[in-house]
Amino acid sequence: MRLIIAILLPFLLFFTVGKPFQGIFCLILQMTLIGWIPAAIWAVYTLSQFNTDKKLEDMRD
Repeated sequence: MRLIIAILLPFLLFFTVGKPFQGIFCLILQMTLIGWIPAAIWAVYTLSQFNTDKKLEDMRD
């Protein structure tokens, strides 16, 4: 579900993973049509990092 959000509404993903300042910056980037693609790529990358960090945290426990 978060992957769909990352592609369609990239700024919203940052709020769901707890990074509100990056979400605001991404929203500003996303307001331009040219900036939508970099914002979506950035959101997908952040989602993959979030998932990796979560898996590593679960392994430590």
